[in-house]
Amino acid sequence: MSEYARIPGLFVIAQYSEIIVRMAYAMRRYLCAVRAMLRMRPRWFLLWFVCMACSACAGSGEKTVCLPGPNEPTITVYLVSHGWHAGIIVERADISNAVWPEQMDFPMGKFLEVGWGDRDYYQTPEPHWGITLKAALLPTESVLHVVAFDAPILTYFPRSEIIEIQLSEPGFERLSRHISASYAKDASGKSVPLGPGLYGTSQMYLSTETYHLFNTCNVWTARAIKAAGCPITPAFTVTVDSLMSRVCRFGRPIQSIQ
Repeated sequence: MSEYARIPGLFVIAQYSEIIVRMAYAMRRYLCAVRAMLRMRPRWFLLWFVCMACSACAGSGEKTVCLPGPNEPTITVYLVSHGWHAGIIVERADISNAVWPEQMDFPMGKFLEVGWGDRDYYQTPEPHWGITLKAALLPTESVLHVVAFDAPILTYFPRSEIIEIQLSEPGFERLSRHISASYAKDASGKSVPLGPGLYGTSQMYLSTETYHLFNTCNVWTARAIKAAGCPITPAFTVTVDSLMSRVCRFGRPIQSIQ
């Protein structure tokens, strides 16, 4: 094998080595935190455990404030499952330009689907195991994935589980503000596009948030829905199945996958 043939392999090894070193450093920090916890006196450890349990359960009995009252106008949004993450679908006519100005990048679409996730993983058509491990174990940059389409939702996503959620007007505005706040801005205050998305008329945008094991794409989606006032605990929605099952408690499934 020539020296030139060895170069790509060496580059891949070097890339993985950097990932492994960063993973080891992160694991060291986690182990230090665990050792500090184990050195706590029993009574303080018990107090810490109770506080963590209470914070995790907070919102489980939360009042549903996203649903409109008997005489209130209704705004419908949708949650679509893609197998490993879910997207939020809204109708552009319902969005205020002042609340979510970035949606004006898609003047021709009737619907917008918004997803969020790890930057490298989302932008790699066939992510390798190194990217997958990095996304799972290390805090990384993130992106928003926005898709515009005109077709009926069930036609555009014929093989996806879809749940319909009815929101009040204030709930929908809070949802829109939450999504808009996730866009990173440049020095002039404009969003930062990163190139075309994965399908259809779509665009990737740099996000302000950090992706990590406890802030996955599904947790982000749950936080967006919770911002609208829906009774959901994002900490329990790390996977798409857990997210969809919890949204079914206050939403209405309109398409299921057998």
